[in-house]
Amino acid sequence: MTTTQPAGPLRADQNEILADITAMIGLVLEDCGLDDTDIGMETRFSRDLEFESIDLVTLAGHLEERYGRTVNFAEFVASMELDDIIELTVGRLVEYVAHCLKSAGAD
Repeated sequence: MTTTQPAGPLRADQNEILADITAMIGLVLEDCGLDDTDIGMETRFSRDLEFESIDLVTLAGHLEERYGRTVNFAEFVASMELDDIIELTVGRLVEYVAHCLKSAGAD
């Protein structure tokens, strides 16, 4: 798997996390030919980005590669109802990652 972000200090800053996640989504979308899609906090994975379950698995791999086991995407998704997963936004994932990093003591 290709490194999605340079190894650097993990920070809980939502703007930095959004940039990281946007880059990861870009890598996933690149394979689908949708790499020029605008991504923001309100962007929904299913409806706006047309992510399928395999795309979420790929994204989970990128998240683990960048943040290690500090961010457990599978646990995050498992705690949701199906409707919540369908409506999952990039912003909600950013908030979850920020929470995980703050809990782990990242700045």
